[in-house]
Amino acid sequence: MSTATVPVATASPAGDPYRLDPRDVREPPPTLRQALRRIGPGLILAASIVGSGELIATTTLGAQVGYTALWIIVLSCAVKPVVQAELGRHTIATGETGLEALDHLPGPRLGVSWLVWAWAAMVLMTLLQVGAMFGGVAQAMTLLVPAVGERAWVLVFLALTLALLLGGGYARIERLAVVKVGLFTLVTVLAAVVLMRMPRYFNWSGLREGVRLRLPPQGIATAAAVFGITGVGATELFMYPYWCVEKGYARFVGRREPTPEWQRRARGWIRVMHVDILASLVIYTLATLAFYLLGAGILHGMGLVPAARDMIPVLSNIYTQTLGRWALWVFYVGAIATLYGTIFAATAAHSRIFADMCRLLGLFARDDAAARRRWRQVFVLVLTLAPVVLYWLFASPVKMVIAGGIAQATMLPLVGAGAVWLRHRRLPPELAPSPAVTAGLWTATILMAAMMGYYTWLIART
Repeated sequence: MSTATVPVATASPAGDPYRLDPRDVREPPPTLRQALRRIGPGLILAASIVGSGELIATTTLGAQVGYTALWIIVLSCAVKPVVQAELGRHTIATGETGLEALDHLPGPRLGVSWLVWAWAAMVLMTLLQVGAMFGGVAQAMTLLVPAVGERAWVLVFLALTLALLLGGGYARIERLAVVKVGLFTLVTVLAAVVLMRMPRYFNWSGLREGVRLRLPPQGIATAAAVFGITGVGATELFMYPYWCVEKGYARFVGRREPTPEWQRRARGWIRVMHVDILASLVIYTLATLAFYLLGAGILHGMGLVPAARDMIPVLSNIYTQTLGRWALWVFYVGAIATLYGTIFAATAAHSRIFADMCRLLGLFARDDAAARRRWRQVFVLVLTLAPVVLYWLFASPVKMVIAGGIAQATMLPLVGAGAVWLRHRRLPPELAPSPAVTAGLWTATILMAAMMGYYTWLIART
């Protein structure tokens, strides 16, 4: 393998990260240290993940059932990355975007594959989650600056989102994601460590009970939502190939060629992708476990469950009861950064994917970068305005997050099945994963289908 210096590039000479240009081909970094310098898609994904799912849904589940659902959190974070990695592998190997790859699936079509339409329907449901995050940010800002009303704060963050995303490229999104992920995750993990020294709210026997494979007696809908949106949720599984494209992984490999050099280059960038996934897995798993333990320990111990208008004040107890009253303002600032960071990252990703769906529907050519940008900006407007309207209509962040989470949960088995189909029918055979990874992909898909089937049955009975 060449040990030449790997130049940094985040856009093709033509300004279109979606075009495979021979001038963009790069050798993969030969060392782990250099590979760590090329991660980024997973950090944006972590910025999207550590948001409404963790701060709102995960802590709410802990508040409802205590430690008994800990195993659901662990399973949720552990099983999905193999699906994420195989979708990313396909994009790097073929240069196809996520929807473009899944558009090949057999079955009914209306311009595009049924699975593409299923993705679009799921995203429309998850706009409830984004609306809940606008509401959570506005609640926190109203507590910090009461002179400005909650609705006014929603409008302020709506305008900020539009200003940041209209015309914004990958590099800006990655920088903001890194800041957001680091800010709140470290403080939340610290609060969870302090919790373990508080016998009033924490004991090791309760933690051992939490890893027993049994469903909690209540909060089934919340548990289903948490499984759908913690760790890599269904929306993030669709997002990841697009961030791999915009970071340059597929472009650096170049078009498929029947040469040992192309295979070596492709495997090298796939290894970089695996480092990226592993780094983000560590970050969001720590954050998710910390939020759950704080909800199960503090909020469940106090008999508090976040609801509509008191969501932020109730959640603030996870900091004030562990770190002290001084941490109230830290929580408010961290909650704003966490929720708003997810609004920003999710809207940036979904606007790109919807634009790509328009391309698949024949509204513009693959290499028409200007048209892609125009459609992306249209969807930035739509996907920012719609959640605000939904929040003003429903004004119940917890219920909105759970509704969006259930929509994601029902999508998980479908995207898992799509990844299995791509692995066996579309992936270049010379880049096929090991038998162990293939078995893991099948196992993850079957587990997701079994969990969702069982949850659906339980919810139907209640």
